[in-house]
Amino acid sequence: MQSTYSAKPTDVTRSWFIVDATNKPLGRLASEIASVLRGKHRPTYTPHVDTGDFVVVINAEKIALSGNKLEAKKYYSYSGHMGGLRTTSAKDMLATKPEHLIEHAVKGMLPKNPLGRKMFTKLKVYAAAEHPHKAQQPKPLPVRV
Repeated sequence: MQSTYSAKPTDVTRSWFIVDATNKPLGRLASEIASVLRGKHRPTYTPHVDTGDFVVVINAEKIALSGNKLEAKKYYSYSGHMGGLRTTSAKDMLATKPEHLIEHAVKGMLPKNPLGRKMFTKLKVYAAAEHPHKAQQPKPLPVRV
């Protein structure tokens, strides 16, 4: 009788992937990235162990939002004080902090626990095409978008 394989943190070997976000829909790209960060693309996926890989996203400023989302989608930030709710549209966010759009979308698709926060640290997002991770030799991630 064969037992079910359960990965251990010491067994995981991480690789690096690179994704070009130019003209890719935000939600579809974020779900693919979240899947790789969790490790669901591997046959050794184990829910309670971080088996995912590193993902570098470039050209975040060229991400695509469909429909009226550029004006209608809002991002909220609350300071905790009365009157401390700040609202930013996706259009303003894309102009000022385009990395935050992708990070916010991916973070919402990861588990809301310490393991999810550890997975999120493996995501590196850059607004332009330059990134400091050339030494890791990232392979292109096949995104089905």
